[in-house]
Amino acid sequence: MSVDALKFNDQGLVAVIAQDAESGAVRMMAYANEAAIRRTLETGAAHFYSRSRKQLWKKGETSGHTLAVRDVWVDCDGDTLIYMVDPEGPSCHTGAETCFFRRLERDGRLVDAQGEVAEPTLLRLERTLQTRKASDASKSYTKTLLDAGPAKVDAKIREEAAELGRALIDESDARVASEAGDLTYHMLVGLVLRDVSLRKLLTELSKRFGRSGHEEKSSRQ
Repeated sequence: MSVDALKFNDQGLVAVIAQDAESGAVRMMAYANEAAIRRTLETGAAHFYSRSRKQLWKKGETSGHTLAVRDVWVDCDGDTLIYMVDPEGPSCHTGAETCFFRRLERDGRLVDAQGEVAEPTLLRLERTLQTRKASDASKSYTKTLLDAGPAKVDAKIREEAAELGRALIDESDARVASEAGDLTYHMLVGLVLRDVSLRKLLTELSKRFGRSGHEEKSSRQ
């Protein structure tokens, strides 16, 4: 399938979703015509088509908040694309990381999510932990753990890792998942304590695709 085989609408456009290649978070949605798609493929920078200005535009051309495109995916109908991107700065014109920071409630009300955005579970957890770190909530287990320092967090990570190891041997799948959740939580607490972002972890993991475990281990010796 080639670009000219895509199913463009009557205006010659397809919908394009920009998704963070590391975190999976949806950053924005816009439209692109054939020329914008070809420019994206040629340059590796996200290009779209402005319906109001009736011209191509490069994301971040004036703000500097660009989207470097790793891959372009096409849906089953050929009328919607996903740009898998590495964002430089926020993606919304409001200054928010993502354009999706309002939620439609079950009763039909449109509400500002008060700091929340549409994002995967691990990013939501990281954001919550960062909020706890900045708070003075004395009853927060996370805040207490962070205030106790790296030695306490280290002890908890070791404890939870051991419990997961035991569960793997002879406990139920539900128990294994529960213990893995505990370990993941405490690992993220450690990352937040050290100001190491989840993005850095995901970037490190993505580097290992296409490399054997033996090669990766040797590179660290």
